[in-house]
Amino acid sequence: MRHFATCLALVVLPAMAASAGVVKEVRFGVTDHNICVTNCDNANKEDGPNVNGEIVFASPDVLDIVWSPRPYVMASVNTAGDTSFGGAGLYWNWDFAEGWSLEPGVGYVIHDGELTFPFPQGDPRNDPVSAETVFFGSRDLFRTSLALNRDFSAKWGAQLMYEHLSHGQILGSGRNQGMDNAGVRIIYRLGE
Repeated sequence: MRHFATCLALVVLPAMAASAGVVKEVRFGVTDHNICVTNCDNANKEDGPNVNGEIVFASPDVLDIVWSPRPYVMASVNTAGDTSFGGAGLYWNWDFAEGWSLEPGVGYVIHDGELTFPFPQGDPRNDPVSAETVFFGSRDLFRTSLALNRDFSAKWGAQLMYEHLSHGQILGSGRNQGMDNAGVRIIYRLGE
């Protein structure tokens, strides 16, 4: 619960900055939780979709040197009580056609999922737990993402998005089953 409160604070506190005009977009959506992308050994171990929200800020001038990414804060809550997470990062946005853009991103999240087996490695009591649980090996993870954005108007848009969570043997060691999620979100732009 303590980690979830931290994740929630990462979203709520920046929302108060909206009146200052730095918030550019608010996004809400649903992702399919723990899908199979390349390594399917751990896919579908957890249930329920995740409901997620993001606040995307204007790019500060200091980030011009790295192609002006926009900072974001986000939270993703699992509807079945499995792994939820929240964090912050940067999004780049590249238009490739009228009303279409690609948005790669990098970030850092904290999650409330499991870290390691409850019993020593090789203990058969781990088998039923391992069949339904993703073990992350670290409380904090990298978040990489890619989205395809479609603008419907100056204020509204939608996106198809994919995200991968993993500690990459950098933030942790040992267990690193990671997680892949994909889904759709609605985008609402603030300001002019």
